[in-house]
Amino acid sequence: LRLKSPGFERLLQSSVLEATFGGGESNVAQSLANYGNEVSFVTALPENAIADACIAELRKFGVDTSRIIRQGNRIGIYVLEAGANQRPSTVLYDRAGSSISEARPGDFDWDSILDGADWFHFTGITPAISSSAAELCLEAVQAARKSGITISCDYNFRKKLWKYGKTAPEVMRELVRFVDVGIANEE
Repeated sequence: LRLKSPGFERLLQSSVLEATFGGGESNVAQSLANYGNEVSFVTALPENAIADACIAELRKFGVDTSRIIRQGNRIGIYVLEAGANQRPSTVLYDRAGSSISEARPGDFDWDSILDGADWFHFTGITPAISSSAAELCLEAVQAARKSGITISCDYNFRKKLWKYGKTAPEVMRELVRFVDVGIANEE
């Protein structure tokens, strides 16, 4: 869930926050669905009205949400304050304790999820949020490799997210071994 102050207002300058759903993987899923591709989105979300709204948003774009598991207590949140002139944008992440950050290897049936798939995409954001999410990403790419599926990763480095004791290079080096298509920038 993305919360954003309106326009270029400072975060607490307004009593209103705009709420939208998005994120690295979901943006890719929605874009591919818009181009007519069959796309499934895989994540863990809680069983509550906010997660229901997130799923409805994905479905609105034609994304298959049947592989989303419902567990945990909360959806991950980030808060955006858009920059203006010389003031840069600011992002605050609130991902600790989210359903996907607490998901563990074994929570997903990868054989079923990947059956019939020809491409698996993930970003560097998911393994950045928790050790168990990183282990889950490794389980996913290993299963995708075993199934002969093309694997892509947008490395999407977010320094503020790497808080659980491992660095991005430590974790991503292992994951990147399975990647066929890597998307990166200078960071």
